[in-house]
Amino acid sequence: MKNSDWKDKLNALLPENYVSEPETTQESESTQPMKQTLRVELDKRNGKPATIISEFEGTDKELKDLAKVLKNKCASGGSQRGGEILIQGDFRVLITETLEKMGHKVRKINFK
Repeated sequence: MKNSDWKDKLNALLPENYVSEPETTQESESTQPMKQTLRVELDKRNGKPATIISEFEGTDKELKDLAKVLKNKCASGGSQRGGEILIQGDFRVLITETLEKMGHKVRKINFK
């Protein structure tokens, strides 16, 4: 019953006809997924194929989130830094389809 005592005291400070306003959350542009043109290409890193997604413009968190989605979709490892995502293996087609479904435009480099 102690918990209700302090709540009652706080409620006594408010006027009787007080209606609390719901908290409004403003979504900034950075929280909305940016639809941009990304470059997808195949590269060799230490003799192994690696799919590179570059020309990403956004925050590090957005880059990390996009990399996580792509790595899960490809069931592969990878890394992200400096506006570039590296996915281990040749997943150009799968990554291109995934990015297009997300609303991004894709420039395909080294596709045969």
